[in-house]
Amino acid sequence: MADPSTYRPAPGAIPTDPGVYKFRDAHRRVIYVGKAKNLRSRLTSYFADLTGLHPRTRQMVTTAASVEWTVVGTEVEALQLEYNWIKEFDPRFNVRYRDDKTYPMLAVTLNEKYPRVFVYRGARKPGVRYFGPYSHAWAIRETVDLLTRVFPVRTCSTGVFRRSEQMGRPCLLGYIDKCAAPCVGRVDADEHRQIADDFCDFLAGRTDTLIRRMERDMTAAADDLDFERAARLRDDVSALKRAMEKQAVVLGTGTDADVIAMVGDELESSVQIFHVRDGRVRGERGWVVEVQENATPAEQIEAFLTQFYGAESEMSSGIPREVLVPFLPDDPTQMQAWLSERRGARVDVRIPQRGDKRNLMTTVERNAADALTRHKLQRAGDLTTRSAALTELQEYLGLDVAPLRIECIDISHVQGTDVVASLVVFEDGLSRKSDYRHYGIKEAAGEGHSDDVASIAEVTRRRFLRHRGGDATPPPVDGDKPAAVVAEAGADVTEPAPDAGGEKKARKFAYPPNLFVVDGGAPQVHAAATVLDELGVTDVAIIGLAKRLEEVWVPGDDEPVILPRNSEALFLLQRVRDEAHRFAITFHRSKRSKRMTASALDGIPGLGATRRTALVTHFGSVANLTKATVDEIAQVRGVGAATAQAVHDALRGEASTDESKTGESKTGESKMGDADAAADPSTQEEPVHG
Repeated sequence: MADPSTYRPAPGAIPTDPGVYKFRDAHRRVIYVGKAKNLRSRLTSYFADLTGLHPRTRQMVTTAASVEWTVVGTEVEALQLEYNWIKEFDPRFNVRYRDDKTYPMLAVTLNEKYPRVFVYRGARKPGVRYFGPYSHAWAIRETVDLLTRVFPVRTCSTGVFRRSEQMGRPCLLGYIDKCAAPCVGRVDADEHRQIADDFCDFLAGRTDTLIRRMERDMTAAADDLDFERAARLRDDVSALKRAMEKQAVVLGTGTDADVIAMVGDELESSVQIFHVRDGRVRGERGWVVEVQENATPAEQIEAFLTQFYGAESEMSSGIPREVLVPFLPDDPTQMQAWLSERRGARVDVRIPQRGDKRNLMTTVERNAADALTRHKLQRAGDLTTRSAALTELQEYLGLDVAPLRIECIDISHVQGTDVVASLVVFEDGLSRKSDYRHYGIKEAAGEGHSDDVASIAEVTRRRFLRHRGGDATPPPVDGDKPAAVVAEAGADVTEPAPDAGGEKKARKFAYPPNLFVVDGGAPQVHAAATVLDELGVTDVAIIGLAKRLEEVWVPGDDEPVILPRNSEALFLLQRVRDEAHRFAITFHRSKRSKRMTASALDGIPGLGATRRTALVTHFGSVANLTKATVDEIAQVRGVGAATAQAVHDALRGEASTDESKTGESKTGESKMGDADAAADPSTQEEPVHG
């Protein structure tokens, strides 16, 4: 490991101009490329105290053996040079947005005498027109199969074309009229090129003109009593309309834009891009990459735009007029100038705020989140990967055995109210949802403020009271609930059902974990460890996972354990922690919703729990129920006219009382009551977790 001080340049020797710098290792290989507005300021930050650097940056500067830089005139030149060097040297410490697969495209070889349509993967070539990329090759073949009925363009390879030309006999597609068969002279080169041009025009979005022309030809054929041709044209128009349904208009006609979304966590980021051409989504692509250092969202989006459009515009004008992003780069003007220069026309980079473009951005974000989830599940489902993760955890934490059973707890509340906890269980690296538990925190709930440390201590105590005596089937602890039982805090758990022999099955929840994970840092870990010491539990390892830098805290250690960012062990711990957080939030919302519903409808004569549930389910929320008329309420199954009138009067009276308290009724504006506002998701505070 090299000492950065051995190759640190003198501060006065580094210019303050914009430029691009390269770190090289002992073998003179470029391991990192970066750009800076001020080279002196940026490079000096790499030679600060090593303990204060991010782990990835620390590894880079200790691997490097020298640093060099190149001064440029403008920041746009720095952006271009940085891209060229990243492409040329492929530095190991630079994040590269490589496709997880090669996306297929539909290619039309307009540079040939008889243009050909085919599925293509790889670099773009001049003289070939491309459509896509598509997510699946079968989607292209389905589109081509549908369109060659109307535009019988050639799809065969050069070898097949020449063989048919020599034999004077077309291939099968020629016989079934899905190819114009220029190989045997059914059409000449000009006629076949016109067919190929019409094919391209349709895919480019100029569909209305083609359909109107075919409808006119169909009408003329019918007038001439050529009903066979008219029927064929009718079927062709129907085929085109079916193809258009697959590419529905999502934005206004003439809109050319790329919509980019980025969703991620501290370790990995998922990027999705939808290509919109002439108002239609023509293709999509996706990447999942490791997040570089502690890069901000603006820096991540700038790196993506630089790498993606640098490669996209080399062989064709792949840059659209608009680039819609979730975050603006640090210098959007500089990025727009660079993209405009590569496109040869103006390019706007902006964040969509409202309307159809904002809605499409939401769709792309949802796809990015789904892609990240699939990526994590794919890794989690691999037996070899899970085994490696458990082995790494054993090594990094110094455990006697691999943690085959891992349990994790998380706390959720809103400003100290409705405090709940979750406990999730992973066995052999996979979630075991039948062993999940909910906890209602009674001690912290009455204090009026959030005390995550005390809540974690309480949950740890309640969980390990089962394990203290070593009984496989201990009595249920007050307040513990399996995932299938959603009851109020303090309710007892139903005893396990007897098996066919009349004996009760052992409760697997009573089995101790090998590793107990707490969502938090040193204080939370210390609280849980103290409880285990009090209970005499010595065969369970305990750690905490802090979110800020994904630090692993071990009881009694002053410094956290830093796992490698690309390690399977850290990925597994993160997934366990995120699952505990999700489970806690879900239970918290469910419990709060029940409490708010009960507070609004409680005490109304003739309205029991069943009818309350039926009303809220029918109207969706208490706010909607308040706006309903007596007749509308009476339409709910099980609610009569008298009960409907009582509900209407009670809710309207409460709303009127709230208005008079706030003075809103004087202005003539309607105002939701407290119970209604609580039930309306738009007015609720998001639960926080410990």
